[in-house]
Amino acid sequence: MNQAIQFPDSEMWDSARQAICFPALVNGFQVTCAISGQRVASRFGGNTPEEWLAQFRIHRWDLEEEAEEEILQSDDDADGWYWLS
Repeated sequence: MNQAIQFPDSEMWDSARQAICFPALVNGFQVTCAISGQRVASRFGGNTPEEWLAQFRIHRWDLEEEAEEEILQSDDDADGWYWLS
């Protein structure tokens, strides 16, 4: 893992975006990463936000690696968020 990018364990369900949002610290600055509940369900299973959060926690390392790649490629959206697909 790139030492300049760190992922605190503080993911949360965002009902407005229907996604799990989680922070990353990039050279000391916080950015937001996210993956939709529907995407978690299709990749790992689950039917509810609670189950999707549980799946996120099980697959945290892989998802953080994907988020790290998005950050390194500067692949953020108009709001500065990094969405995993």
